[in-house]
Amino acid sequence: MSIESIESIMSTLPTIPMDFRGKLFLNEPLARHTSWRVGGPARRFFQPADAADLAVFLQGLDPAEPILWLGLGSNLLVSDAGFTGTVIRTQGCLNTLQHIGKRGIRAESGVSCAKLARFAARLGLTGVEFLAGIPGTLGGALAMNAGAYGGETWDRVRRVLTIDRRGKIRARAPADFRIGYRRVRGPEGEWFLEAELALEPGDTTDSLERIRELLARRGRAQPIGLPSCGSVFRNPPGDYAARLIEAAGLKGLRIGDAQVSEKHANFIVNLGTASAWDIARLIERVQSEVEGASGIHLTPEVCRVGGWGS
Repeated sequence: MSIESIESIMSTLPTIPMDFRGKLFLNEPLARHTSWRVGGPARRFFQPADAADLAVFLQGLDPAEPILWLGLGSNLLVSDAGFTGTVIRTQGCLNTLQHIGKRGIRAESGVSCAKLARFAARLGLTGVEFLAGIPGTLGGALAMNAGAYGGETWDRVRRVLTIDRRGKIRARAPADFRIGYRRVRGPEGEWFLEAELALEPGDTTDSLERIRELLARRGRAQPIGLPSCGSVFRNPPGDYAARLIEAAGLKGLRIGDAQVSEKHANFIVNLGTASAWDIARLIERVQSEVEGASGIHLTPEVCRVGGWGS
């Protein structure tokens, strides 16, 4: 693309700062960045150089500009129409990991959950081994209180740093948030930048073995080899979404190339050429069938973004 073409496109977009150091892409296909491998283009796609660069970029954005924060793109369903705003990708840039004190870890939001789990284990710290099986970044884990195998992210959070759309950074305590099962509510218009975790002393060999066991268990139970977003639905109180979906006879149900996994019923996989609309329709079909069979309405963990029409 010529410089003239780029300038022509930029002139149609809301004003942005020109002194940032990160990478900015226009009309970036989000299918490249989501674990389902679906999603139309983002009008703008920004990967900051670091937290200070992110603050500079945010300070120059139009206050009305829609923002989507993206880590590894799991638990996210982007429409085929894409996202008519700015996507900020944290993975690969906000990736600082630091041992603090005797039992603490400081981790930025773009650090993958698996990397964080192994980092802690190698330091002889225990309490976050469960994160090894979560296919996302710490930022996403904080936003939804991700958990697995009896552990939850916010059980270990001592404090967090947030950033707002003006680029202002704040330190906040867990008491500033309402934290529940796969749900976190905090100050409006703030996003997680990093977290300080408080862990317990442990044995490196034992922790790494625990991680290996959890990953082996995940590999046996989940469709690891196909694009998916992780678990699609929250478990209802006292039951499991996968059990309800299987009991309704929905394993293997397919719309286009979107399919309810035959290995784990709470996963929807992309068999190759599924569209975001195929997946959205399949989610709604599963909800309808399960509610008809059991009377229980399944709530998606997945965040849907972009334009969906009717």
